Formats: sequence, structure tokens, C-alpha cells
Amino acid sequence: MMKQLKTLLIATTLFFGAQSSFAQAKIAHVDVNEIMTKMPAILDAQKQLQKLGETYSAEYNTMVQEYQGKIKKYDAEAAGQTDAINQARQTEVQDMAKRIGEYQENAQKELQKKEGDLMKPILDKVKESISKVGKAKGYQYVLNSTDLLLTDGPDLTADVKKDLGF
Repeated sequence: MMKQLKTLLIATTLFFGAQSSFAQAKIAHVDVNEIMTKMPAILDAQKQLQKLGETYSAEYNTMVQEYQGKIKKYDAEAAGQTDAINQARQTEVQDMAKRIGEYQENAQKELQKKEGDLMKPILDKVKESISKVGKAKGYQYVLNSTDLLLTDGPDLTADVKKDLGF
């Protein structure tokens, strides 16, 4: 019984000690969303992605127009052609449709890959800056304010923007 009481006393002391040390932790917040939407490097990356997307879209539209043109032409000429020619044309149109679908899928994958390639270094730079500013100001925790219900503490957003140069 005495051993259990001693164990309970030690556990209680550790619990309240941990609670008081957590209460003393310095916590700040930062609005990562605001930083990311106004950061010049992000805006440049978005322009690059938009330009690439427009290129893919134009090529896709050209392929679709060619496909639709062939269908119209082949439909109009079908009555005057042999079954073998009509079958070959049907196969050609099906192959075109398949290539268009593959192109669209590959274009989406390439856009996602390019977005990841462009965004990863920017995100790493933002995280590094948040960590640097937080440590310089003596904070143990810096939370993203968009995930918080109450942001009534120190806001480091302006400091992080300044550290990033904008």
C-alpha cells in the first residue's frame, strides 16, 4: 500500500510539473496562407504553371478539333465507302480518342509534378524562415493561425515576411 501511494505521489508530481512547464512554453502564430499568397516566388511559380497549363490546353484543344473534324468527315463519307475502309476509319478514330485521353492524363501529371518541383523549395524556405524567426524571438512553438480557433497571441507573420524579403 505504501509503495502504491509513493508511485501515485511521484506520478502526480510529474504530471503537475509537466503541466506547469507546458504553461510556461512560449507560443506564437503565423498566417502561412497570407505569406504564401503574397510571396513573389509563389506568384512567379503560379505564372509558370498557368503558362504551362495554357500550352497543354491549346494542344489538347487542337487534338480534339482534329478528332471532331475526322468524325464529321468520316460520317459524311461513310455511305460511299466500303466496310473495310469504314472499319479502318473507326479504328483510327478510336486510337485518336485514346491518344487524346492519354495526353490529357499525362498533361495533368506533368502539371502536378511541375507544381511540386516549383513549390517544394518555396515551402522549405517559408518553413525555415518561420523556424528562424520563432527561435530568434524565443518561441518554442509557432502554430499556423489558419488552423487555430483563437489567435490571441503574438503574430509573427510580418516578421516572417520581412525575413523572406517582402
